[in-house]
Formats: sequence, structure tokens, C-alpha cells
Amino acid sequence: MSNIALNQAVPDFTGETPTGTFKLSDYQGKNVVVYFYPKDNTPGCTTESICFRDAHQAFADANTTIVGISRDSLKSHENFSKKLELPFPLISDADEALCNLFDVIKEKKRYGKMTRGIERSTFLINAKGNIAREWRNVKVAGHVDEVLQAATDLAKA
Repeated sequence: MSNIALNQAVPDFTGETPTGTFKLSDYQGKNVVVYFYPKDNTPGCTTESICFRDAHQAFADANTTIVGISRDSLKSHENFSKKLELPFPLISDADEALCNLFDVIKEKKRYGKMTRGIERSTFLINAKGNIAREWRNVKVAGHVDEVLQAATDLAKA
């Protein structure tokens, strides 16, 4: 799979969540926020997920669904989701198919060693199924507010 550019259509994708299969085409007519994060139960990923959780109703009011994606297992996602009471699904992308589709796997330096990992990234897919906005190499502070503003603007357009 190749990555998708801004304003391009996102191929219909599916992903397994602890509660079943997420299929992008099931959300046709809605905006969809897809956020990629490195790992369940780490400080930045926990904070980001809590921020999306706390803004969930505001996103819903803007006709926008949220889905999180990491390479963690379904069991890890299930525990993380329950612990944080997340009202949206988390996709397990252990084979990196969705990570590769959105081109979020990057070489990262961690404790002086180079490793491959998910670059924290968020994509806003509009109701027609095209990438409306993307944020790469995300810093958590203020990020969800920025995504919510973009989703709200999109809903008004």
C-alpha cells in the first residue's frame, strides 16, 4: 500500500478493535479523525487519548467520529480503552498495514538507538472520504483543540 496525500481519497480500510471490525465506509457522510499513537499506557499516548475522550461529544456535535490506531494487541487496546473509558474504538495494526497506508512508521532515536516506530500523527477525513487535514510529528499539548477546530470548521463548510 502507498500513502495518501492531502485532498486525496482514502481507500476504504478495515481494522480490528476489541469490540469488532472498524470499516471506514461505515462512516460515509461523517468526518473521521484517525489518530496514530506509538503505544498504549505511555504518558503522551495516555494524555492524547484522554484529550480525545474529553472532546468526544464536541467532535460528535461536529459530525465527526474518532478512531485511534497503534501496533498494540487487541488485549492491550481493550485494557487501555477500559482504563481510560474511551468512547471510541482503537484499531490494532500489528501488521502495520494502516501505518504504511498513512506513512506513519519512521526511524526514531530512542535512548541513543535507532528504532522503527509510529510517528504521532492525526488525519481528518472529510465526509466525502478525502484527507482534509493532516498533522505529523504531533506534540500532544493543544493538539486535540486544533483538530476539533478543523473538524468544526469542516462541519460548517
